[in-house]
Amino acid sequence: MSHLITSVGEILIDFLPIEEAGRTVGFRMHPGGSLMNVAIGAARLGQPAALASKLSSDMFGRFLRRFVEEQGVDTRFLLESSAQSTLAFVTMTEGEPEYSFYTTGTADTLLTRDELPDALFAETSILHFGSISLLRGTTPDAILSTAERLKGSALLSFDPNLRPGLITDEAGYRALLDRTFALVDIVKISAADLAWLAPGKSVEEAASTLLAFGPALVVVTRGGEGVYALRAADGGERSISVPAFRVDVVDTVGAGDSFSGGLLSNLAELGVLSRAALEQLSDAQMRKSLRFAAAVAALTCSRAGADPPDRPTTDRFLAEHFAEPA
Repeated sequence: MSHLITSVGEILIDFLPIEEAGRTVGFRMHPGGSLMNVAIGAARLGQPAALASKLSSDMFGRFLRRFVEEQGVDTRFLLESSAQSTLAFVTMTEGEPEYSFYTTGTADTLLTRDELPDALFAETSILHFGSISLLRGTTPDAILSTAERLKGSALLSFDPNLRPGLITDEAGYRALLDRTFALVDIVKISAADLAWLAPGKSVEEAASTLLAFGPALVVVTRGGEGVYALRAADGGERSISVPAFRVDVVDTVGAGDSFSGGLLSNLAELGVLSRAALEQLSDAQMRKSLRFAAAVAALTCSRAGADPPDRPTTDRFLAEHFAEPA
């Protein structure tokens, strides 16, 4: 039986900016979506990866399906819809991506819990979810019910990947996040997301607050400042820090998704397919896994767009580069 890393959530078209003389003069179409990026990242790193979502039958949807298939991602759980594709226009503001989404009534917001096939539940060993998938339509209910059904039989990974501009009911969304933090085994979150989630708290304080909800591992990505992770331990917490790799940054689009794909791929390679196995992993091996994920993210930042590396490229990078001492 296959041990899939299954990402469930959005798949969309990113329109990335074409710039001349420092001004945006147009956009170029690219496959996108946080969950699609994670699935592709895992597949390129040699792991059996699947994407579960609802995909439009329009021209954009057909383009996306071909692309995902070409990347080696299992598409059995990509369901078809006559609704339009989600579109996102991206511009760069002070070196960071800024998004404008067109999501109302689009295909990947219309997934329902009863549509997902039994094979997903039988074959998924790691489930990853989050991002804008939890903001629109019936898809949030489908995703959370899937996670609840898999709890205890698969490793559950969550990246909020917040888009505050899309949140229409902040109180309801924060309640949904609290419910999700209590459900999952791994929380991966950026320092920028933590600042929105827990304003005024340090990264360490905010990570400790998240760990208290119940996950076994909280991982905070901090860009050039590296990675901070917090693990549940008998009677307390243990922290692990991993420095960032120094690369020439082209952009940061997809870096967090690449990190998640790298971390989950490395854990799968180690046979960490359950919460119990994650808790038994040594701190030294956890540090190596986080370093592998940081290398994958760094390589993505050295390229335009969300373009995660394959395994040979990552291995060469790790052999040739050394992170600065923590």
